[in-house]
Amino acid sequence: MQPTDIGVPGPSSLDMARAFRSVRADPLSFLVEVAERHGDLVSFPVPGPPALLVNDPDAARHVLQTSARHWGKQTVQYAALARVPGPGLLASAEPTWIEHRRLAAPAFHHQRLEAVGDQVRAAADGAIAAGLSRSSVQDGAVVDVAALTHRIGLDAVGRALFSADLTGHAQELLDATSEAAELVVRAGRAILPIPDRVPTPLKVRLRATRRRLDVISAQIIAERRVRGHSGDSYGDDLLGLLLDSGLRDDEIRDELVTMVIAGHETVAAALAWTLMLLAEDQPAQDRVRTELASHPGPVPLVGHRDRLPWTRAVVDEALRLYPPAWALSRRSQQPDVVAGCEVPAGTLVIISPWLLHRRTDTWPDPLAFRPERFLGEGAVRSGYLPFGQGPRLCIGREFALGEMVLVLSRLLPSYRIDVTPDWSRPQAAAQVAVHPRGGMPLVVTRLRVPA
Repeated sequence: MQPTDIGVPGPSSLDMARAFRSVRADPLSFLVEVAERHGDLVSFPVPGPPALLVNDPDAARHVLQTSARHWGKQTVQYAALARVPGPGLLASAEPTWIEHRRLAAPAFHHQRLEAVGDQVRAAADGAIAAGLSRSSVQDGAVVDVAALTHRIGLDAVGRALFSADLTGHAQELLDATSEAAELVVRAGRAILPIPDRVPTPLKVRLRATRRRLDVISAQIIAERRVRGHSGDSYGDDLLGLLLDSGLRDDEIRDELVTMVIAGHETVAAALAWTLMLLAEDQPAQDRVRTELASHPGPVPLVGHRDRLPWTRAVVDEALRLYPPAWALSRRSQQPDVVAGCEVPAGTLVIISPWLLHRRTDTWPDPLAFRPERFLGEGAVRSGYLPFGQGPRLCIGREFALGEMVLVLSRLLPSYRIDVTPDWSRPQAAAQVAVHPRGGMPLVVTRLRVPA
């Protein structure tokens, strides 16, 4: 098969061959480079239908929202994502996705999220107390805050969506989901799919990781079944709703693992980057602390934008600079027009929030950390999609945003975050979410509260 030529500029086959190692090692830098060199619509020389990088906000909205019904998730990337969590909400296609989305939606309703605020606060407080209990923090100690936010994220997802303290499974879940994230990204970067019958080392590791997650998921499901019904329901959390729906245990397992991986990976990474940006900008951090001090009572999980505008703007700006979903892919199910270009059915489109969030025409001085961009009239911007866009917008968006604000409200009143004396930013590693490569070592100091 030869690449389909539709007259769109892009790297040549030789360019791609030369860049193969760098693409796999640092895809974010590669995307930035090809967009700078070739423009907002870039064609990659792959066999068969066109493969396009789309870096235009209007074209991205067309694919993800306006014509979403004609663009599906039948891509190598989502097939790879489904290798470990299974065809859950993140990677499934219609009609399965619509059915499961309707089943899961009540668990993410605002009233439900308001009710689980206490559990998320408890998860944050527990992880902060355990992670920052060392006496050296009194005078300032270097702490890997990425490890801390992973613990918070995992426990918060467990308590809020499964009414379970996952600390008993925590280390095993963290190890398994971290390995899963690494493996599915490696599988998703394959240029061409490899038949399932070929037992590559990557596939062997993927199957082993899936088996580990199967065992943990089966234990969680079995424990809930043993507890039985309360009235006519297993509960109003996500696990209870799935059990009540009559789905098979393997289908419930797929959704459970999807939510554990997607729910804690994205928030953990985003929180680590947020703390880094605040450590680099002490006035912004002090302003968050002052705003939180003026808030009466515990910060709610939802409905905080008007009450804590600066804190929420900090979160939004951190998500602009370090969007968890760094690349989205779709495949056309019929001919369409993208950015003025006619494309045939089967066209693959790659949309990168990492690129869209760095457009100078939308975001002046785009690499600078400026939370004020999201205050007042600037709160809504074209091409801002840290959680996707359109009907496949992340179902956990409000939960993730609320959790980030709530965690900051539990951490910053008692601790100051600073960069280390020899500070340099960690490299952004494009996995399921954008993680700091090697962790996020920051100086954490307990604040002395006036008597």
